[in-house]
Parts: sequence; structure tokens; C-alpha cells
Amino acid sequence: MGCLRLLVNFQTNSDSPVALGEPDDIVTLSLLPPSQASTTFHFLNSSPSVSECDTNILSSPESTSSSHSTSSRSAGWPSGIFPVPRFSYDAELELEKANAAFQKDGTLLNPRHKLKCAILDGLKEEILKFKIYPNASDFADVASALVKAHPCLREPGSASGYDGWKVSLQWKFPSFRRQLQELETPERTVNALKNKPDGKCSPAYRVKKPRRAEVNYCPNYPSGETTETLEQMRVLLFAEVNKRHNEENVKKMMDKTFALRRLEILQDCPMVADFKLRWPALFQVNEVSGA
Repeated sequence: MGCLRLLVNFQTNSDSPVALGEPDDIVTLSLLPPSQASTTFHFLNSSPSVSECDTNILSSPESTSSSHSTSSRSAGWPSGIFPVPRFSYDAELELEKANAAFQKDGTLLNPRHKLKCAILDGLKEEILKFKIYPNASDFADVASALVKAHPCLREPGSASGYDGWKVSLQWKFPSFRRQLQELETPERTVNALKNKPDGKCSPAYRVKKPRRAEVNYCPNYPSGETTETLEQMRVLLFAEVNKRHNEENVKKMMDKTFALRRLEILQDCPMVADFKLRWPALFQVNEVSGA
């Protein structure tokens, strides 16, 4: 099974009255004389790997199952102001007092180490709800939202007022990702050096991370499940998919094995035809229409 691509090449004669106007003037092709316009269609059929096609159509665990992994993400990066979370009780008390002082006479807070750690940890947890590989623009969004929510945290001498908070977040995430790799979370191990091709064992080589608005990129296995148990369930799906009136059971099993499919795609980059042989249920009408 390949990806069918359509390329359209539309050309008009430079002497055409329509061609002399703006592109927006063309309302319908029927307005153009046949002698002064031509349209060429090119159909390209290829068999790329699954990773080269849009993988957002893959079945995702959207049911309200208690077996969802902690790394499942149901929303993309916020399009507006980043939602600043509530911090620990004592941190919120200190910030409330400092914000009141700022409103009174403009006094800025120089946070203690304990308070700064509490703020950074709270922001880190909120960021992880959306992505594990935030970029510089994302960190700037978070830092900007922080000083808007708590103006007492603005930094004197900084052009933006939050450059220091941005840098602190940037330094915090690499160390945190190293901790996740030690815990062997799929979202980190998929980028481990041991999983990269020989001769290209560079940390920067093909870092696999979600695109904008892509969720459930590489979730952990459901609680109590391993690669072996999910592989057994994959094999059982061959029999279940051929049973009549069994769509609900197939859907539950596909939801539960979602993490295994994602890991296969990211690590192995299989061809579409090979992936279809391993996961025939994914290409059924119920799965495609419900994705």
C-alpha cells in the first residue's frame, strides 16, 4: 500500500485577459477560454515507509480506559498564552505577598533557591503535558506567561523581563530528559544512541519528536503491560479481526496496543505494506473512519 500524490500544473496564456489580473480574479475555470488555459495532472504512486506518511491517522487511545500511560498527551501546544499552573502551597503564599508589594510600590522579588526550584518544577510539569522537546520559542512563551501571571518575578535589567527564566527552563530540560532515559521511557529511548545507525551515533542525528499539534507521539506502555504481552495481543488480533460483529473488542485491543505500534513506526520505519501485514485491523474501515 503506497501513498498516492497528485500534482496539478495550471498554466494560462500570458495574453489572456484573466491572466493579466490578480490571481484572486480567477473565480472558476469555466471562465477561461480552452485555447488559453491548460491543466496537467500528475499522479505519483510510491511506497514510502510509514514514518514518511502522516501518522496522525493511526488509531489512538481515546477511550476512557484506566490503563492509559502517564505520557499520553491529548492536546497540542497552547495557541494563546501558556497556562501557568498553581505551584506548591508555600510558593503560592510567597508569590501572593510579593505580587501585592509589586502592585503597591513596584518592588521586584528576588526568589530564594527553594522558591525558584518550586516554580521551575511546576512549569516543567505543565510543559510535559504538551511536549518533552520544547524549543526556544516554547520556553519564551512559558517565561513570558510566568511574569504576566506574577509580575513580581520580572527581572531588572532584562529587555523582556523574563530572559533568565527562559534560560533556566532551557537548562532544566536536558537534565530531566536524561533522567527519563534512565527510566527507559519510550519517548527518550527512541532517541538513544544505541538506537541510531552505525556511524551516525550523534545526539543531534534525527531526533524524533512530535510535530506541532501532534499528540500521543510515543506513549509509555499501559500499566502492567510489556513488549511481550502486547506482542501476544497483536497476534491474537489476527483471529479477532476475522470474527463477525467483533468491532468493539478489536477497538479495545487496538487502543491497548497503540504504544507498541507507535514505537515500531519510530524505531523501525517499516514500509506501509509490511506494516499492514503486522496490523491488518488498523486498515479496516472502522479504524480509519474513527481515527
